[in-house]
Amino acid sequence: MKKHIGKTEMNEENRLMKKQYDYLLVGSGLFAGVFAYHAKKAGKTCLVLEKREHAGGNIYCENIEGINVHRYGAHIFHTSNREVWNFVNSLVEFNRYTNSPVANYKGEMYNMPFNMNTFSRMWGISTPEEAKKIINEQRKVIKGEPKNLEEQAISLVGTHIYQKLVKGYTEKQWGRDCKELPAFIIKRLPVRYTYDNNYFNDLYQGIPIGGYNVIIDKLFEGCDVETGVDYLENREKYDALGDCIVYTGTIDSYYGYQYGKLEYRSLRFESQVLDTDNYQGVAVVNYTDRETPYTRVIEHKHFEFGTQPKTVITREYPADWEEGMEPYYPVNDERNQDLYSRYAKLAEKEERVIFGGRLAEYKYYDMDKVILSALERAKKAGL
Repeated sequence: MKKHIGKTEMNEENRLMKKQYDYLLVGSGLFAGVFAYHAKKAGKTCLVLEKREHAGGNIYCENIEGINVHRYGAHIFHTSNREVWNFVNSLVEFNRYTNSPVANYKGEMYNMPFNMNTFSRMWGISTPEEAKKIINEQRKVIKGEPKNLEEQAISLVGTHIYQKLVKGYTEKQWGRDCKELPAFIIKRLPVRYTYDNNYFNDLYQGIPIGGYNVIIDKLFEGCDVETGVDYLENREKYDALGDCIVYTGTIDSYYGYQYGKLEYRSLRFESQVLDTDNYQGVAVVNYTDRETPYTRVIEHKHFEFGTQPKTVITREYPADWEEGMEPYYPVNDERNQDLYSRYAKLAEKEERVIFGGRLAEYKYYDMDKVILSALERAKKAGL
């Protein structure tokens, strides 16, 4: 399926002298979008190729019952970088949404991140001194350097918080027992001795008014966009169209898996329209027991303070990634990092290909970090 957004006019003489497009962008997520935006501002022509049937990558939203549904999981924008914040606000106005998820452990409700509201609910206490005393006492059960994720988590937050709010959720996410996971996966667990439910510490956060599709449309305005196409299956055809390629797909597939395949974690989403105006009273509820098969339930209307008569919820299930599934999170173990470094060395030798984004860089990126990376890469390209 081909969709044109402001098709660039070029005379036939110019077409014969140079390739049809200055930039061929593979993928249409934030990295490609920010790069394309600056390329267009610099007078460059862009062709965007997207494997899915829509542009926008994982920030794409569907409008259901008048609600902007985050199709690929909750996306809350947050940053402390003024340049990034100013850039996104030049595209769209953001609302005042503050991420304040709640954890459900077998029907017990706890505020996240771990703060005085959490500790008061768990232990019936009221002061920071009481909370510190309990946590510090529990942390002592770990002697020496933590050998796995379980020991690492207990050394940070103690046994009670680990058992109720970390263990089950993490094991569902990774599909493995916490004792089998490396300690470095959790470098820190935020513990606040204040009554503060704001999940992020960043200076700025919010949701774009009207949903993330407003940003997508602005970023790719003036580009030619083809959806439902596979660049790698038609590489020769598409490479002939662009002077420079901006590749945001999986880096191992770009090189034909010549060193082997990188591993990922995937996700599965089940959405449902409910005939109620308010299902859970908050946008995100984490289910932290091991028995509940999903990790969280998202109620999308709360991202934008919706008052619609119905609601849409999405249950999020972690999944082992297999060929054909969407890759979401890199598996940051030694084997995969060594493998990625080999592919990265190949990428460094490319003269007309720019690799960017979480899949091409095999990196977990928050949205603001992807945008910053793309801004820097665009500047480096002289845009």
